[in-house]
Amino acid sequence: MRASIIIPTDKIESVDANLEEFSKGYTSLSQEHRRDLLLVLAKGYDVNRNRVRELVQQYLNLEFPHDSEGNVPDDEQSGGGVRDEAFLASCYRMERNLRIALKPMYGDFFERLNAYPGGLKILAVLRADLLTVMENETMPSLRALESYLKEKLITWLSPAALHLHQITWDDPASLLEKIVVYEAVHPIRSLQDLRRRLSIGRRCFGYFHPAIPGEPLIFIEVALLKAVAKTIQEVLWDDPPFPENEATCALFYSISSTQAGLTGINLGKFLIKRVIELVRRDMPNIMVFATLSPIPGYMQWLLSKLASQLKFAEVETEDTTNSSGVGNSSTFKENLLLLEEEEKICESGKRLTDGKSGIEVLYKLLSSTNSEWSKSDHLISALKPPLIRLCARYLLKEKKRGKALDPVANFHLQNGAIVERINWMADPSEKGIRQSAGIMVNYVYRLEQIEENAQSYFSIGHIGASSDIHR
Repeated sequence: MRASIIIPTDKIESVDANLEEFSKGYTSLSQEHRRDLLLVLAKGYDVNRNRVRELVQQYLNLEFPHDSEGNVPDDEQSGGGVRDEAFLASCYRMERNLRIALKPMYGDFFERLNAYPGGLKILAVLRADLLTVMENETMPSLRALESYLKEKLITWLSPAALHLHQITWDDPASLLEKIVVYEAVHPIRSLQDLRRRLSIGRRCFGYFHPAIPGEPLIFIEVALLKAVAKTIQEVLWDDPPFPENEATCALFYSISSTQAGLTGINLGKFLIKRVIELVRRDMPNIMVFATLSPIPGYMQWLLSKLASQLKFAEVETEDTTNSSGVGNSSTFKENLLLLEEEEKICESGKRLTDGKSGIEVLYKLLSSTNSEWSKSDHLISALKPPLIRLCARYLLKEKKRGKALDPVANFHLQNGAIVERINWMADPSEKGIRQSAGIMVNYVYRLEQIEENAQSYFSIGHIGASSDIHR
């Protein structure tokens, strides 16, 4: 694969030939060769900075018109006071040339490829590869390439360009196969399972783009219930427990993106709002819109927290023994467990671990590969209070750049939901235990507060939550 295929030219026929060559060849490249081509693209087709510098210097050398006393009027600083048409014409011309020069050379190529049949799919694959390469590469040119492509994809994938479709059992088999493959939250176990998810008491909606026919960019699964579910078993039933017209709650229990290259592009925000509109229109008896969501980052955060506290305790013990007082860790030490929790965990866990403190016992139980604690009613009872309490802290207080640390929480909060309820042992599967000790959370979309909640979260990082969660 030659890098020259991506060089834009003035001849449309040549450009289209290059696009066809690129589209056919890129997906056949190995990951190593894709990386090489992306590096060429990022470095060799970036902004022409010599040209930018030349134009900036020309702009700085412009002579602003002066009044009769030789002064530049104050209001000319904003551009509003200049009335010399010849001078303004020069400004507009230079500003236009500067805007063109500031556009990277790969910009025109992306735009042409987006308009080419199948090009949008290739661009999504290209960005997915970029994100993979950037896990090991930190070059500014690569980051600039990824950022530029992301901004263009956001524009091209605006809600106006997307089509919302309710996916049913009557859709083509090729589409149904994609739903099975891309389901990311609760794996579809069989064709019978798939059929149940698309039949009475269920809904499945997807966002489609005409440039990627027959494949949803993102899809959401909905269960129609009488109340907000506390466990996934209440959602994944074999047969509808009641007629649809008795349902009062639409529960979003799975949302899956099909394109790794669209990571960070929040199509789900628009999808949820459109689905709410459709369900309200078709089923006016539905009054509550909520989720039963996983908490994928909870166990990783908690184990890291427990490990750091064990380390601080170890350092503190060494300092006391040495009587040096150097490096005292008391500043960073915190009591993650209440006294009664500490005692109960030590008592309940002594059969399975040799931990000397509640923190150590809890760490060893949760980090064990067999999750044996989740099979003991005694341990489940002992671990429930601290794990629920620490989960509330994780969802409401632990943040990254001012936003919720948990990715699913961040997704729903920026869409205008609030944290409503934490559910113990809601997903006792191996995956559920491993990622969140089986805990799941309900986010609720209160229609009259969605925009206010989203704005508050974006502006000051405020996380809306029920009184039970705060308690």
